[in-house]
Amino acid sequence: MIKVAIIGCGMIANTEHIPSYLNCPDVEIKYFCDIIPEKAEAAVEKYSCGIAVTDYREILDDPEIDAVSICTPNKVHSTIAIDFLKANKNVLCEKPAAINLEQALKMQEAQHETGKILNIGVVNRFDKSVNKIKEMIEKGLLGNVYHVYASFRAHRAIPGLGGAFTTKALSGGGALIDWGIHYIDIVMYCCGDPAPKSVSGDTFCYLGKDIPNYVYRKMWSGPPVLDGIYDVEDSMTGIIRTEGPTISLHGAWAQNIGKNENYIDFMGDKGGIRLNYATKEFTYYTTKDGALTEETYQTDRTLVFDEMFQNEINAFVECVKKGEKISSHIDNVIKSAKIIQAIYDSSERKEEIIL
Repeated sequence: MIKVAIIGCGMIANTEHIPSYLNCPDVEIKYFCDIIPEKAEAAVEKYSCGIAVTDYREILDDPEIDAVSICTPNKVHSTIAIDFLKANKNVLCEKPAAINLEQALKMQEAQHETGKILNIGVVNRFDKSVNKIKEMIEKGLLGNVYHVYASFRAHRAIPGLGGAFTTKALSGGGALIDWGIHYIDIVMYCCGDPAPKSVSGDTFCYLGKDIPNYVYRKMWSGPPVLDGIYDVEDSMTGIIRTEGPTISLHGAWAQNIGKNENYIDFMGDKGGIRLNYATKEFTYYTTKDGALTEETYQTDRTLVFDEMFQNEINAFVECVKKGEKISSHIDNVIKSAKIIQAIYDSSERKEEIIL
């Protein structure tokens, strides 16, 4: 029996991590930890298991704990992960790994020193469609994949305006680090995690700056904190040259275009694929017998995100049992962290960053 602790009992823990662990017959949740006592206590009552604690340091030395899920705000990811690694625990840390590359590298260093598992919550690596695209690329069905374009754009979707999501000291950034990490990671994973070579990008902080007068239809993690902080980007653009394809990005939490465009185009010299991010359906375009052809791929499932998280938790549990290194290991995800940091650095310096 694998005994785990849940660190942070907010939305992502309650909707995905906790239910996924409870579906594992060989896992027992021993602790629910949150700095807000009521959240930890509510989890104990709701799931009829575990012990509520408010300070994760109280359980670092518990010899029964094999692994932890870190579901806290980004700011404390690195500190908590490093403390548990050094306490000989295995760690699954929600994305992003940390609020900046420096902290992510310290997490990687701690993993190397301790030899424990450190997986990052790049959950799309456990999706059926994403893995099918990766397989098709590896089989050569697209030929040479020379360019990938990712669009993660919404009309007016800034989350919790004025709160933790839009406070750089807590989140590390806005649309890029929150949404962009998923899109960048899908591209990197499907293309074999190529080493990034150079990055040029820009970020924009305009639409959410006047918090009281920000117009929107709905706001998850809201309502707005009218006297709060908004010092992160609501949109960005970037181009990344890698040892594989060139990657171009256009992302926005908020834009004055009333369309949501969330997709990834993989462009090869033999074929191309457009992945619809929300549904994970994708279409393969190529030629056959002198004619243009297209095939749409759909998977037999109902809840895309729930299934991805269950697969991720299952894989993490197996890692804990066997000590194996899998695709969501910090050594792979650190490449995406380098890209994100370079985009922020490029925007600040107004120049290309050579990696």
